[in-house]
Amino acid sequence: MSISTEPTSRAARSEAELQAMARDHLWMHFSRQSVMTEGDGVPIIVKGEGHRIWDSTGKEYIDGLAGLFVVNAGHGRRRLAEAGARQAEQLAFFPIWSYAHPAAIELADRIADLAPGDLNHVFFSTGGGEAVETAFKLAKHYWKLAGQPAKHKVISRYIAYHGTPQGALAITGLPGMKSMFEPVVPGGFRVPNTNFYRAGEMGFTGGTQEQFGVWAADRIEEMINFEGPETVAAVFLEPVQNSGGCFPPPPGYFQRVREICDKYDVLLVSDEVICAFGRLGHYFGADAYGFQPDMITFAKAVTSGYSPLGGTIVSDRVYEPFAHGQVSFPHGYTFGGHPVSAAVALENLDIFEEEGLLAHVRENSPVFRSTLEKLTDLPIVGDVRGDGYFFGIELVKDKLTKETFDDDESERLLRGFLSKALFDAGLYCRADDRGDPVIQLAPPLTIGPSEFDEIEQILRGVLTEAWSRL
Repeated sequence: MSISTEPTSRAARSEAELQAMARDHLWMHFSRQSVMTEGDGVPIIVKGEGHRIWDSTGKEYIDGLAGLFVVNAGHGRRRLAEAGARQAEQLAFFPIWSYAHPAAIELADRIADLAPGDLNHVFFSTGGGEAVETAFKLAKHYWKLAGQPAKHKVISRYIAYHGTPQGALAITGLPGMKSMFEPVVPGGFRVPNTNFYRAGEMGFTGGTQEQFGVWAADRIEEMINFEGPETVAAVFLEPVQNSGGCFPPPPGYFQRVREICDKYDVLLVSDEVICAFGRLGHYFGADAYGFQPDMITFAKAVTSGYSPLGGTIVSDRVYEPFAHGQVSFPHGYTFGGHPVSAAVALENLDIFEEEGLLAHVRENSPVFRSTLEKLTDLPIVGDVRGDGYFFGIELVKDKLTKETFDDDESERLLRGFLSKALFDAGLYCRADDRGDPVIQLAPPLTIGPSEFDEIEQILRGVLTEAWSRL
């Protein structure tokens, strides 16, 4: 049999051809298909370089969301593409089901070295939802092996997003994402999040951020006791909660959560699908906030999006009962630890180290924050919050009362105007109303003050117009 060595030549498609093909055959994720069937079509992104992207008409935009909290090293990194190509030529695929390959071995070793404390064991998947699913199943299996089979429940926070697989969906705290798939996997319970701006609405009667942090953490203890410590397997928390618009933890929050988990023998899972690999200026959010989880989930930026990869990092304690005799964890994914993805991840980590991207984020994050805080002079901007290169801008109808928009107003404001207006103005970011209406920014880690100013000016113009339309 002859083997072809020359790539297939494919003709470039026109804008009209691409739109027609998309309309007829492409089902976009988390999207209204009507934008293609009833509107002018969908933006088609064809190129990225650094922190900028271009669409099929040639228009340029700032990538204010790093794709989807992913492209931390920036677009157009030839060395990452070449690392993947070299690996594909040598070994394009092999599973890590009772076998291994050097790229997965070396990457597991490197991630374990970077991870805090005794998180020394890496279970690879292909994305964040799978990583969370792995942690959920592993927690339940661990407690059965530990002689506590009733420990199967998990606790997470209101409006937190932890993924779409059936297990991860049980942990996700967004009712609107679950109702159409019910009944979901049982055992998920919700506690207040760390949105200090809306603390009073959650029942906090007033005080400092530190006091709010203790109050919010104590709600976890309250839920554990209500459900029974003998039934609770794990607590799942993002270092900075994404959904709702970037809720950073109050000082001391995670330390108190760790105390509670230790007191009741509950595992603490740090869901870092977004926060790991530089988003907060550290390899892991647990390091940024000084706490020790039992597991960390990661994905997205581990390869800067140049190839899909995710994983769950597991402590010695959780790993130990699986390390002996005939015990195995009956779980896995065909493409978990894919050799091409692992090779890209290793090269990506080299870039992080050589270019000092983590230090760059830590140095420039205060400048990013102060630049965005200039927008608080606008009547529509209620709060600016976040950390690292991960910020949310909450929009309000009344700054004094913090009154938010009703469903119809939110529909007209976010989906009907803001998302398209920001994009048309040259900024790709996220307008989200899964909690209160927010604009989220999480650009590549390579940008700096000049880009911050450019982002602020675009936001200022569009938000000013948005207010005039209310």
